[in-house]
Amino acid sequence: MLAQYSFSPQFMLLSNITQFSPMFYLTSFPGLEANKHWIFIPFFFMYMVAISGNCFILIIIKTNPRLHTPMYYLLSLLALTDLGLSVSTLPTTMGIFWFNSHSIYFGACQIQMFCIHSFSFMESSVLLIMSFDRFVAICHPLRYSVIVTGQRMVRAGLIVIFRGPVATIPIVLLLKAFPYCGSVVLFHSFCLHQEVIQLACTDTTFNNLYGLMVVVFTVMLDLVLIALSYGFILHTVAALASPEEQCRAFQTCTAHLCAVLVFFVPMVGLSLVHRFGKHAPPAIHLLMANVYLFVPPMLNPIIYSIKTKEIRRAIIKFLGLKKVSSEFWG
Repeated sequence: MLAQYSFSPQFMLLSNITQFSPMFYLTSFPGLEANKHWIFIPFFFMYMVAISGNCFILIIIKTNPRLHTPMYYLLSLLALTDLGLSVSTLPTTMGIFWFNSHSIYFGACQIQMFCIHSFSFMESSVLLIMSFDRFVAICHPLRYSVIVTGQRMVRAGLIVIFRGPVATIPIVLLLKAFPYCGSVVLFHSFCLHQEVIQLACTDTTFNNLYGLMVVVFTVMLDLVLIALSYGFILHTVAALASPEEQCRAFQTCTAHLCAVLVFFVPMVGLSLVHRFGKHAPPAIHLLMANVYLFVPPMLNPIIYSIKTKEIRRAIIKFLGLKKVSSEFWG
């Protein structure tokens, strides 16, 4: 596999300076280097939509006083995490496309994987808190303003901000202590812990077990709690008198439910592929990682702009399209 890549003399020199701080080579699209310019187009489009869309959501919420409520503060936090996730992969991915720069220092690789995994855990936490917000709004509507207060949102936001980085720091720092030998090729356009740890030529049992525990007690636990929240929501909606009331109540959850599926399905798939599909073709790992990191930040602003009436109205008002909106949306 390595024979097909032509490393520059500078890269070979830097990667051999010390086995503890190698220079990694990001391939991004093994076997498709000749079509790199065509592959650039969808990636550039996804970055443009993700960054501009999430920035636009933040601007809409900030400039519209009617959206200064806990639900939309959480949506702002989701947009910020999506923005952070997109920016985390931007330097190396665009560096490969624009400057044909495939090499990355070990320290820079650590920083990038720290940002990617931290923002991923943060997004999982935000989606969990948003599910709790929807649970209270539907199951206990009369107590919503008492339970979901600004002070509690601030505390929840702080937990979201710190939980991801605190869980990620140990496994990222421990990579510095491992020697790396043989292949220094990474098959993505960014650094992931699951891939870098496989290049270490020593026992990595602790990192593997710690990484698995972090995933189980953060992402998987969040997913279970979100599923429980929706179980209670469905039970409450089913008990409503008329189908119209049921439909109206559940419509308030559709945007969040779409965001949950868009985020967790690729993430669980990527984790399973890395844990149990070590002999799977590199294209499978590459596809799952790209879908997991690029698709949710792109789709979330689109989902909330279409499915959330208040956001839709605020966007139309911001763009000065009131007359068009009344005819189009009714």
